[in-house]
Amino acid sequence: MTKKGLAGGTVHKLPEDLRKVILSTPAVKALWEDITPLARNEWICWVISGKRAETRGIRIEKALSKLKGGMRRPCCWAGCIHR
Repeated sequence: MTKKGLAGGTVHKLPEDLRKVILSTPAVKALWEDITPLARNEWICWVISGKRAETRGIRIEKALSKLKGGMRRPCCWAGCIHR
């Protein structure tokens, strides 16, 4: 668990910028807490795997949008190689 009780992933810790975005939208926070730790890990890894700050920002926005739509895992991505 991270600050304010928001669950993280299995391997990756929830970064502050992604945590703030998740907490800003109650529906996304509820879905985040409902998905599995492995699924949360996939979202975190997808966001932090972007090498440039611009890419990371885009991924955070896309993650928020996809989570709002009910998507439980990032689509079209090979998955976290760190588990």
